[in-house]
Amino acid sequence: MKIALLGYGRMGKEIEKIAISRGHEIVIRKAADTEIDITQADVAIDFSIPTSAFENITNCFRNGVPVVSGTTGWLDNYSKALDICEENKGAFIYASNFSVGVNIFFELNKQLAKMMSNIDNYDIAMEEIHHTKKLDAPSGTAITLAEGIIENTSKENWDLDEASSENNIPIVAKRIPEVPGTHSVWYNSEVDSIEIKHTAHSRKGFALGAVVAAEWLLGKTGVFTMKDVLNIS
Repeated sequence: MKIALLGYGRMGKEIEKIAISRGHEIVIRKAADTEIDITQADVAIDFSIPTSAFENITNCFRNGVPVVSGTTGWLDNYSKALDICEENKGAFIYASNFSVGVNIFFELNKQLAKMMSNIDNYDIAMEEIHHTKKLDAPSGTAITLAEGIIENTSKENWDLDEASSENNIPIVAKRIPEVPGTHSVWYNSEVDSIEIKHTAHSRKGFALGAVVAAEWLLGKTGVFTMKDVLNIS
């Protein structure tokens, strides 16, 4: 499989190692807003920056190249991107996190939210910790976790740092050097606390999941999620 890496920072370089180890060829390494011929690639993996992601992704749709994106912070244009994908019969997977462990954590979070939805006296709080070079806050993974809680409880929205109302979930975002990503969800009451937590030990899990998603997407048409890739029901 010939792969275009759209974004060649630390994640792009980690994806390159994993892809080559699985027998793939890297034909494009796009580190900035430079002109490329995306049609050289069988599939593209976008881990760029929020201001470049939409252009990277829709360029793939318009040229018939399946694309996997893990870039966060551009989702105001997500619906517009899906329209362009449909118009061009493209293939797309977006995930705020490609780690197998995190995707299982997403489902665990939803199940816990369902169980807690009818129990009073617990306050919900979240925390995410990432390296200091991460541009957006809270992380896309934290937002996905918050959305999983909102879908299954009476909570209506999330706020960065302090909640603006009792119907919102507070998300504290910390930036600490060299932390790949840690996410915690707490249910706190006067008598006890329940905590679920995912800790990434390196970027390898994110990179492997992105390459597996690209392998799965090749030859397909439509918009998919990591639940499709991992066959999580």
